Amino acid sequence: MSRLAYAALPALLLAACSGGDAPEEEIEAPASAPAETSSETAAPAEEAAAPEADGPAADSLDYAIAGAWRSDDAARDVWRNPAETLRFFEIDPTSTIVEIWPGGGWYAQILAPWTAANGGTYVAAHFDPEISERRARSRANFEASFSAERYGEVAMATFAETSGALVEPGTADAVLSFRNVHNWMGGGWAEKAFSDFYVALRPGGVLGIVEHRLPSTREQDPRASSGYVQEGYVIRLAEEAGFEFIGSSEVNANEADTADHPFGVWTLPPVRRSERSGMETPADFDREAYDAIGESDRMTLLFRKPVEDVAADDAE
Repeated sequence: MSRLAYAALPALLLAACSGGDAPEEEIEAPASAPAETSSETAAPAEEAAAPEADGPAADSLDYAIAGAWRSDDAARDVWRNPAETLRFFEIDPTSTIVEIWPGGGWYAQILAPWTAANGGTYVAAHFDPEISERRARSRANFEASFSAERYGEVAMATFAETSGALVEPGTADAVLSFRNVHNWMGGGWAEKAFSDFYVALRPGGVLGIVEHRLPSTREQDPRASSGYVQEGYVIRLAEEAGFEFIGSSEVNANEADTADHPFGVWTLPPVRRSERSGMETPADFDREAYDAIGESDRMTLLFRKPVEDVAADDAE
């Protein structure tokens, strides 16, 4: 596993950059990009001010979320609820945290400085650059944006259909994925993905999943071509890999989302697709109505690798 060089915490907290997001459908534009465009290269933001005496501690999650380096990306917190989500996932910033397919780095802007400030390790399990030029460019831009002098040490790993171990087996404390399951389903290798997560985690380690939610009353497309996935389907994938389902949170729910849009989940913000090659735009298509819905309804699920694995091994 390659690593970006380490830099001291003061430099980490004084400068950073805005990033994109986890990939959406066929690795198109990062989710923070405008509709039908790409924002794979992040631009530096203004330097962050030192924490105020009565503000959050510089090693706290609240400080990382409030960081000026997040620039315009913070406007999406109302839909992504990073503080509530990461607390629900029981994330310990002193531990080893693996984020799957961080894209341009929307969550990395929070996780990387937070873990660095607490002596933890943030691992970005990014694309295999050998797969395509687009994925190679996305990964290269991420590595350039998340330089040591801005974010401290960022460990890089590769995650793909044919990739090997994410980290040394049994050493990760948490694996996190934000709106990615439909991509692995589309590629036909979702089972491999969850197996990789299980191998990477230590017994007792957690898996946190956020994904666009398809109502249980609707038929699940095995390829998730709409970008939506049933909650029960994700739970089954995780349990078949060996995980225990701990619970769900409605922190990222959106009751206004009916999950039946003409261009799938990408009809909604932030992608806001209004047309697509090979597909006819409905005559009554109302862009303002879809914008009013906001971002998608999302499940937020927590799983754990059973600690019984250790007990069983010790008993043998």
